Amino acid sequence: MPQVRRREAGAIAMPKGPQGQKRPADVIGAAVKVMRIATGEESETEAVPKSAAAEMGAKGGAARAKKLTKEQRAEIARKGAAKRWAKSP
Repeated sequence: MPQVRRREAGAIAMPKGPQGQKRPADVIGAAVKVMRIATGEESETEAVPKSAAAEMGAKGGAARAKKLTKEQRAEIARKGAAKRWAKSP
């Protein structure tokens, strides 16, 4: 069941999907949405643009991975795994 956010005194906001998509709050609206997706009037998933910081971070990570040797990447992975396993719950 999608989460429903409540606004002012009893007003119901549009439910959001896992990636923040707007979804119909009632059964008939949901049926119409499914019909539009099935007939191709709407796409099932709308492209959500990444933030500028996320795009730059992805580019930086790719550049760093390209620069590192296989041994350096393995060492970084070993250190990360050791840290994750060392954490106590």
